[in-house]
Amino acid sequence: MHQTCCFFEDDYLDNFHPLTLTRPVYNLRIGIFTLGEKWASALGIDKKKIAGKLRSHLKGVFHEPKLKPDQQEILWINPRFFPDDELIDQIKKMNLKEAIFSDDSLVAAKVSIEEHTKWMESEIDTTILMPVPPTTELRSLEYSWELFQQNGEQIKKDIARLDVSPVTDPSQYPDSRLIHSERIYIEDSATIEPGAILLAEKGPIYVGRNAIIMANSVVRGPSAICEGSVVKMGAKIYEETTIGPVCKVGGEIANVIFHSYSNKSHDGYAGNSVFGQWCNLGADTNTSNLKNNYSTVKVTSWNSNKQIDTGQQFIGTIMGDHSKTGINSMLNTGTLCGVCCNLFSDKYPPKFVPSFSWVSGNEIVPYHFEKAIEAMERMMKRRSVELTPRYKNMMKAIFNSTSF
Repeated sequence: MHQTCCFFEDDYLDNFHPLTLTRPVYNLRIGIFTLGEKWASALGIDKKKIAGKLRSHLKGVFHEPKLKPDQQEILWINPRFFPDDELIDQIKKMNLKEAIFSDDSLVAAKVSIEEHTKWMESEIDTTILMPVPPTTELRSLEYSWELFQQNGEQIKKDIARLDVSPVTDPSQYPDSRLIHSERIYIEDSATIEPGAILLAEKGPIYVGRNAIIMANSVVRGPSAICEGSVVKMGAKIYEETTIGPVCKVGGEIANVIFHSYSNKSHDGYAGNSVFGQWCNLGADTNTSNLKNNYSTVKVTSWNSNKQIDTGQQFIGTIMGDHSKTGINSMLNTGTLCGVCCNLFSDKYPPKFVPSFSWVSGNEIVPYHFEKAIEAMERMMKRRSVELTPRYKNMMKAIFNSTSF
Protein backbone atom coordinates (compact mmCIF):
# COMPACT_ATOMS: atom_id res chain seq x y z
CA MET A 1 0.00 0.00 0.00
CA HIS A 2 1.72 3.16 -1.17
CA GLN A 3 0.12 6.16 0.46
CA THR A 4 1.07 9.72 1.23
CA CYS A 5 0.86 10.14 4.96
CA CYS A 6 0.82 13.20 7.21
CA PHE A 7 1.68 12.65 10.86
CA PHE A 8 0.17 14.98 13.44
CA GLU A 9 0.50 15.67 17.15
CA ASP A 10 -2.27 15.92 19.72
CA ASP A 11 -2.85 17.14 23.27
CA TYR A 12 -0.38 14.59 24.66
CA LEU A 13 2.58 16.38 23.07
CA ASP A 14 3.77 18.10 26.26
CA ASN A 15 4.03 14.72 28.00
CA PHE A 16 6.96 13.87 25.74
CA HIS A 17 8.99 17.02 26.42
CA PRO A 18 11.91 17.60 26.61
CA LEU A 19 12.50 14.91 23.95
CA THR A 20 9.97 16.52 21.61
CA LEU A 21 11.31 20.06 21.96
CA THR A 22 13.65 19.22 19.08
CA ARG A 23 11.63 16.63 17.16
CA PRO A 24 8.07 15.77 16.19
CA VAL A 25 6.47 12.84 18.02
CA TYR A 26 6.94 10.65 14.95
CA ASN A 27 10.73 10.98 15.36
CA LEU A 28 10.77 9.38 18.84
CA ARG A 29 12.73 6.13 18.88
CA ILE A 30 11.34 3.02 20.56
CA GLY A 31 12.54 -0.46 19.74
CA ILE A 32 14.83 -0.30 16.72
CA PHE A 33 12.94 2.30 14.69
CA THR A 34 11.32 5.67 15.24
CA LEU A 35 7.53 5.79 15.41
CA GLY A 36 7.45 7.30 11.93
CA GLU A 37 9.65 4.54 10.53
CA LYS A 38 7.34 1.88 12.00
CA TRP A 39 4.34 3.47 10.29
CA ALA A 40 6.25 3.91 7.03
CA SER A 41 7.15 0.22 7.03
CA ALA A 42 3.57 -0.80 7.77
CA LEU A 43 2.08 1.47 5.08
CA GLY A 44 4.72 0.88 2.41
CA ILE A 45 6.00 4.46 2.51
CA ASP A 46 9.59 5.38 1.64
CA LYS A 47 11.29 6.26 4.94
CA LYS A 48 12.87 9.26 3.24
CA LYS A 49 9.37 10.64 2.66
CA ILE A 50 8.24 10.56 6.30
CA ALA A 51 6.57 13.90 6.94
CA GLY A 52 3.99 15.64 9.07
CA LYS A 53 2.39 18.83 10.30
CA LEU A 54 5.17 20.61 12.16
CA ARG A 55 5.38 23.16 14.91
CA SER A 56 6.88 26.37 13.48
CA HIS A 57 10.38 25.97 14.95
CA LEU A 58 10.74 22.44 13.50
CA LYS A 59 10.02 23.49 9.93
CA GLY A 60 13.03 23.07 7.69
CA VAL A 61 14.62 20.59 10.08
CA PHE A 62 11.95 17.95 9.43
CA HIS A 63 9.71 17.46 6.40
CA GLU A 64 6.15 18.47 5.59
CA PRO A 65 4.16 16.37 3.10
CA LYS A 66 4.79 16.85 -0.61
CA LEU A 67 1.68 16.13 -2.63
CA LYS A 68 1.57 14.60 -6.08
CA PRO A 69 -0.11 16.74 -8.77
CA ASP A 70 -3.01 14.33 -9.27
CA GLN A 71 -3.40 13.34 -5.63
CA GLN A 72 -6.98 13.26 -4.32
CA GLU A 73 -6.63 12.09 -0.72
CA ILE A 74 -4.15 11.71 2.12
CA LEU A 75 -3.89 9.78 5.37
CA TRP A 76 -3.50 11.68 8.62
CA ILE A 77 -1.89 9.49 11.28
CA ASN A 78 -1.36 9.99 15.00
CA PRO A 79 2.11 8.41 15.47
CA ARG A 80 1.86 7.83 19.21
CA PHE A 81 -0.40 4.88 18.36
CA PHE A 82 1.40 1.72 17.29
CA PRO A 83 0.74 0.39 13.75
CA ASP A 84 -0.36 -3.13 14.64
CA ASP A 85 -1.48 -5.39 11.78
CA GLU A 86 -5.21 -5.17 12.50
CA LEU A 87 -5.11 -1.39 12.68
CA ILE A 88 -3.24 -1.21 9.37
CA ASP A 89 -5.80 -3.52 7.74
CA GLN A 90 -8.61 -1.27 8.95
CA ILE A 91 -6.84 1.87 7.71
CA LYS A 92 -6.43 0.31 4.27
CA LYS A 93 -10.19 -0.15 4.05
CA MET A 94 -11.16 3.36 5.15
CA ASN A 95 -13.13 5.56 2.80
CA LEU A 96 -12.75 9.29 2.34
CA LYS A 97 -13.67 11.25 5.51
CA GLU A 98 -13.72 8.11 7.65
CA ALA A 99 -11.67 8.17 10.83
CA ILE A 100 -10.65 5.90 13.69
CA PHE A 101 -10.84 7.26 17.23
CA SER A 102 -9.60 5.92 20.55
CA ASP A 103 -11.85 7.51 23.18
CA ASP A 104 -11.54 11.19 22.21
CA SER A 105 -8.20 10.89 20.43
CA LEU A 106 -8.02 10.84 16.65
CA VAL A 107 -5.90 7.91 15.51
CA ALA A 108 -6.21 8.01 11.72
CA ALA A 109 -8.28 9.77 9.08
CA LYS A 110 -8.50 9.78 5.30
CA VAL A 111 -9.24 13.26 3.97
CA SER A 112 -9.32 15.18 0.71
CA ILE A 113 -6.44 17.37 -0.38
CA GLU A 114 -8.66 20.43 0.20
CA GLU A 115 -9.26 19.40 3.81
CA HIS A 116 -5.60 18.48 4.24
CA THR A 117 -4.61 21.99 3.15
CA LYS A 118 -6.99 23.54 5.68
CA TRP A 119 -5.69 21.33 8.47
CA MET A 120 -2.08 22.20 7.64
CA GLU A 121 -2.90 25.90 7.98
CA SER A 122 -5.11 25.75 11.08
CA GLU A 123 -6.59 23.16 13.44
CA ILE A 124 -7.82 19.66 12.67
CA ASP A 125 -11.59 19.73 12.19
CA THR A 126 -12.90 16.40 13.42
CA THR A 127 -16.53 17.45 12.91
CA ILE A 128 -16.29 16.58 9.20
CA LEU A 129 -15.20 13.02 9.96
CA MET A 130 -17.28 9.86 10.16
CA PRO A 131 -16.05 7.78 13.11
CA VAL A 132 -15.32 4.12 12.49
CA PRO A 133 -14.99 1.96 15.62
CA PRO A 134 -11.58 0.31 15.95
CA THR A 135 -11.68 -3.41 15.29
CA THR A 136 -8.86 -4.13 17.74
CA GLU A 137 -7.54 -2.84 21.04
CA LEU A 138 -5.30 0.11 20.20
CA ARG A 139 -1.96 0.59 21.92
CA SER A 140 -0.37 3.98 22.30
CA LEU A 141 2.12 6.11 24.20
CA GLU A 142 0.92 8.79 26.61
CA TYR A 143 4.06 9.68 28.59
CA SER A 144 7.79 9.78 27.86
CA TRP A 145 8.65 7.03 30.36
CA GLU A 146 6.42 4.62 28.45
CA LEU A 147 9.10 4.63 25.74
CA PHE A 148 11.45 2.51 27.84
CA GLN A 149 8.60 0.58 29.47
CA GLN A 150 7.40 -0.71 26.09
CA ASN A 151 10.83 -0.90 24.49
CA GLY A 152 11.38 -4.65 24.83
CA GLU A 153 8.15 -5.53 23.08
CA GLN A 154 8.85 -3.03 20.29
CA ILE A 155 12.32 -4.49 19.70
CA LYS A 156 10.66 -7.84 19.03
CA LYS A 157 8.13 -6.27 16.65
CA ASP A 158 10.78 -4.26 14.80
CA ILE A 159 12.98 -7.30 14.20
CA ALA A 160 10.02 -8.80 12.32
CA ARG A 161 10.03 -5.69 10.10
CA LEU A 162 13.68 -6.21 9.15
CA ASP A 163 15.05 -8.25 6.27
CA VAL A 164 17.53 -10.09 8.46
CA SER A 165 17.85 -13.73 9.47
CA PRO A 166 18.95 -15.13 12.82
CA VAL A 167 22.41 -16.57 13.25
CA THR A 168 22.39 -20.15 11.98
CA ASP A 169 26.07 -20.89 12.49
CA PRO A 170 27.47 -19.53 15.78
CA SER A 171 30.90 -20.83 14.75
CA GLN A 172 31.15 -17.68 12.60
CA TYR A 173 32.00 -16.00 15.91
CA PRO A 174 34.38 -18.62 17.36
CA ASP A 175 35.78 -16.51 20.18
CA SER A 176 32.41 -15.22 21.40
CA ARG A 177 29.38 -16.88 22.99
CA LEU A 178 25.99 -16.60 21.31
CA ILE A 179 23.40 -18.19 23.57
CA HIS A 180 20.09 -18.98 21.83
CA SER A 181 21.58 -17.91 18.51
CA GLU A 182 18.21 -18.58 16.85
CA ARG A 183 17.08 -15.31 18.49
CA ILE A 184 20.19 -13.31 17.63
CA TYR A 185 20.23 -11.18 14.48
CA ILE A 186 23.58 -9.80 13.33
CA GLU A 187 24.03 -7.78 10.15
CA ASP A 188 26.92 -8.94 7.93
CA SER A 189 29.01 -5.79 8.45
CA ALA A 190 28.76 -5.88 12.26
CA THR A 191 31.74 -6.91 14.39
CA ILE A 192 31.56 -9.15 17.45
CA GLU A 193 34.95 -9.14 19.21
CA PRO A 194 36.44 -12.05 21.19
CA GLY A 195 34.93 -12.68 24.60
CA ALA A 196 31.64 -10.94 23.91
CA ILE A 197 28.55 -12.72 25.24
CA LEU A 198 25.15 -12.31 23.58
CA LEU A 199 22.47 -13.92 25.72
CA ALA A 200 19.05 -14.14 24.05
CA GLU A 201 17.32 -16.35 26.61
CA LYS A 202 14.66 -13.74 27.47
CA GLY A 203 14.32 -12.14 24.06
CA PRO A 204 16.02 -11.36 20.74
CA ILE A 205 19.15 -9.31 20.16
CA TYR A 206 19.70 -7.19 17.06
CA VAL A 207 23.13 -5.90 16.02
CA GLY A 208 22.95 -3.41 13.16
CA ARG A 209 25.19 -2.64 10.21
CA ASN A 210 28.73 -1.57 11.10
CA ALA A 211 28.00 -1.88 14.83
CA ILE A 212 30.79 -3.16 17.08
CA ILE A 213 30.42 -5.23 20.24
CA MET A 214 33.84 -4.98 21.86
CA ALA A 215 35.64 -7.69 23.78
CA ASN A 216 34.17 -9.06 27.01
CA SER A 217 30.90 -7.13 26.72
CA VAL A 218 27.63 -8.78 27.73
CA VAL A 219 24.34 -8.03 25.94
CA ARG A 220 21.10 -9.54 27.20
CA GLY A 221 17.99 -9.62 25.01
CA PRO A 222 15.64 -8.18 24.13
CA SER A 223 18.08 -5.44 23.11
CA ALA A 224 19.09 -3.57 19.97
CA ILE A 225 22.52 -2.22 19.06
CA CYS A 226 21.74 -0.09 16.03
CA GLU A 227 23.72 0.86 12.97
CA GLY A 228 27.20 2.28 13.53
CA SER A 229 27.08 2.04 17.32
CA VAL A 230 29.86 0.79 19.57
CA VAL A 231 29.50 -1.17 22.81
CA LYS A 232 32.75 -0.57 24.68
CA MET A 233 34.89 -3.26 26.32
CA GLY A 234 33.36 -4.94 29.33
CA ALA A 235 30.02 -3.15 29.01
CA LYS A 236 26.93 -4.71 30.59
CA ILE A 237 23.80 -4.17 28.50
CA TYR A 238 20.67 -5.46 30.22
CA GLU A 239 17.27 -6.34 28.80
CA GLU A 240 14.98 -3.93 26.92
CA THR A 241 17.74 -1.52 25.93
CA THR A 242 18.16 0.30 22.61
CA ILE A 243 21.47 1.83 21.61
CA GLY A 244 20.46 4.04 18.69
CA PRO A 245 22.53 4.72 15.57
CA VAL A 246 26.10 6.03 15.94
CA CYS A 247 26.23 5.87 19.74
CA LYS A 248 29.08 4.77 22.00
CA VAL A 249 28.19 3.14 25.31
CA GLY A 250 29.97 1.48 28.19
CA GLY A 251 29.41 0.66 31.84
CA GLU A 252 26.07 -0.70 33.03
CA ILE A 253 22.87 0.06 31.09
CA ALA A 254 19.43 -1.37 31.86
CA ASN A 255 16.16 -0.63 30.02
CA VAL A 256 17.42 2.56 28.40
CA ILE A 257 16.89 4.18 25.00
CA PHE A 258 19.62 6.28 23.36
CA HIS A 259 18.26 8.03 20.27
CA SER A 260 21.38 8.57 18.11
CA TYR A 261 24.82 10.20 18.18
CA SER A 262 24.85 10.02 21.99
CA ASN A 263 27.64 8.73 24.20
CA LYS A 264 27.96 7.03 27.55
CA SER A 265 31.40 5.67 26.86
CA HIS A 266 32.60 4.99 30.39
CA ASP A 267 31.65 3.23 33.60
CA GLY A 268 28.56 4.32 35.50
CA TYR A 269 24.95 3.19 35.63
CA ALA A 270 21.98 4.26 33.52
CA GLY A 271 18.60 2.65 34.08
CA ASN A 272 14.98 3.16 33.03
CA SER A 273 15.87 6.29 31.08
CA VAL A 274 15.63 7.94 27.66
CA PHE A 275 18.38 10.10 26.17
CA GLY A 276 17.93 12.21 23.05
CA GLN A 277 20.47 12.91 20.30
CA TRP A 278 23.97 14.27 20.87
CA CYS A 279 23.96 13.67 24.62
CA ASN A 280 27.20 12.88 26.43
CA LEU A 281 27.39 11.34 29.89
CA GLY A 282 30.76 11.91 31.53
CA ALA A 283 32.73 9.12 33.15
CA ASP A 284 31.04 7.57 36.20
CA THR A 285 27.75 9.38 35.62
CA ASN A 286 25.01 7.50 37.47
CA THR A 287 21.24 7.73 37.17
CA SER A 288 19.06 6.84 40.14
CA ASN A 289 15.96 4.96 38.99
CA LEU A 290 14.48 3.78 42.31
CA LYS A 291 13.70 5.78 45.44
CA ASN A 292 15.19 4.60 48.72
CA ASN A 293 11.72 4.23 50.25
CA TYR A 294 10.45 2.31 47.18
CA SER A 295 7.57 4.77 46.69
CA THR A 296 6.30 5.86 43.29
CA VAL A 297 8.29 8.43 41.34
CA LYS A 298 7.10 12.02 40.90
CA VAL A 299 8.15 14.10 37.89
CA THR A 300 7.59 17.75 37.04
CA SER A 301 5.20 18.56 34.20
CA TRP A 302 7.29 20.32 31.56
CA ASN A 303 5.03 23.31 30.94
CA SER A 304 2.98 23.63 34.14
CA ASN A 305 5.81 22.87 36.62
CA LYS A 306 3.34 20.82 38.63
CA GLN A 307 4.40 17.59 40.30
CA ILE A 308 2.91 14.45 38.74
CA ASP A 309 2.79 11.18 40.62
CA THR A 310 3.58 8.76 37.80
CA GLY A 311 2.44 5.71 39.73
CA GLN A 312 5.69 4.08 38.56
CA GLN A 313 8.44 2.74 40.79
CA PHE A 314 11.27 2.84 38.23
CA ILE A 315 12.00 6.07 36.34
CA GLY A 316 15.50 7.40 35.84
CA THR A 317 16.29 10.37 33.58
CA ILE A 318 14.60 11.84 30.51
CA MET A 319 17.23 14.01 28.79
CA GLY A 320 16.79 16.30 25.79
CA ASP A 321 19.20 16.66 22.86
CA HIS A 322 22.72 18.07 23.25
CA SER A 323 22.77 17.84 27.05
CA LYS A 324 25.87 16.68 28.89
CA THR A 325 27.10 15.65 32.31
CA GLY A 326 30.55 16.03 33.82
CA ILE A 327 32.50 13.21 35.41
CA ASN A 328 31.08 11.70 38.61
CA SER A 329 27.67 13.29 38.00
CA MET A 330 24.59 12.01 39.82
CA LEU A 331 21.07 12.28 38.39
CA ASN A 332 18.14 11.85 40.74
CA THR A 333 15.13 9.60 40.28
CA GLY A 334 12.61 11.15 37.88
CA THR A 335 14.94 13.82 36.47
CA LEU A 336 13.77 15.82 33.43
CA CYS A 337 16.67 17.59 31.73
CA GLY A 338 15.99 19.95 28.85
CA VAL A 339 17.86 20.65 25.62
CA CYS A 340 21.47 21.80 25.58
CA CYS A 341 22.21 21.66 29.30
CA ASN A 342 25.57 21.24 30.99
CA LEU A 343 25.45 19.44 34.34
CA PHE A 344 28.66 19.23 36.33
CA SER A 345 28.71 18.59 40.07
CA ASP A 346 29.32 15.88 42.65
CA LYS A 347 25.88 16.73 44.08
CA TYR A 348 22.44 15.97 42.71
CA PRO A 349 21.24 18.70 40.34
CA PRO A 350 17.54 19.68 40.48
CA LYS A 351 15.09 17.09 39.16
CA PHE A 352 13.78 19.66 36.66
CA VAL A 353 16.41 21.36 34.50
CA PRO A 354 15.22 23.95 31.94
CA SER A 355 16.76 23.97 28.48
CA PHE A 356 20.02 25.87 28.00
CA SER A 357 20.98 25.58 31.66
CA TRP A 358 24.48 25.54 33.11
CA VAL A 359 24.11 23.60 36.35
CA SER A 360 26.48 23.24 39.28
CA GLY A 361 24.80 21.56 42.23
CA ASN A 362 21.53 23.41 42.81
CA GLU A 363 22.75 26.56 41.06
CA ILE A 364 21.30 27.10 37.58
CA VAL A 365 22.43 29.90 35.26
CA PRO A 366 21.55 30.36 31.58
CA TYR A 367 23.92 28.79 29.06
CA HIS A 368 25.04 31.60 26.73
CA PHE A 369 23.45 30.79 23.39
CA GLU A 370 26.46 31.42 21.14
CA LYS A 371 28.71 29.39 23.45
CA ALA A 372 26.18 26.54 23.36
CA ILE A 373 26.09 26.66 19.56
CA GLU A 374 29.89 26.58 19.36
CA ALA A 375 30.00 23.41 21.47
CA MET A 376 27.13 21.93 19.47
CA GLU A 377 28.86 22.61 16.16
CA ARG A 378 32.13 21.07 17.35
CA MET A 379 30.43 17.90 18.57
CA MET A 380 28.42 17.45 15.37
CA LYS A 381 31.48 18.09 13.20
CA ARG A 382 33.23 15.13 14.87
CA ARG A 383 30.51 12.91 13.33
CA SER A 384 30.59 14.75 9.97
CA VAL A 385 27.13 16.24 10.57
CA GLU A 386 26.52 19.86 9.60
CA LEU A 387 24.85 22.27 11.98
CA THR A 388 22.57 23.96 9.45
CA PRO A 389 21.09 27.46 9.77
CA ARG A 390 17.62 25.91 10.17
CA TYR A 391 18.86 23.66 12.97
CA LYS A 392 20.40 26.69 14.67
CA ASN A 393 17.11 28.59 14.27
CA MET A 394 15.28 25.69 15.94
CA MET A 395 17.67 25.91 18.88
CA LYS A 396 17.30 29.68 19.05
CA ALA A 397 13.51 29.31 19.28
CA ILE A 398 13.89 26.85 22.17
CA PHE A 399 16.37 29.20 23.87
CA ASN A 400 13.99 32.18 23.50
CA SER A 401 11.07 30.22 24.96
CA THR A 402 12.97 29.00 28.04
CA SER A 403 12.17 30.48 31.45
CA PHE A 404 14.73 30.22 34.26
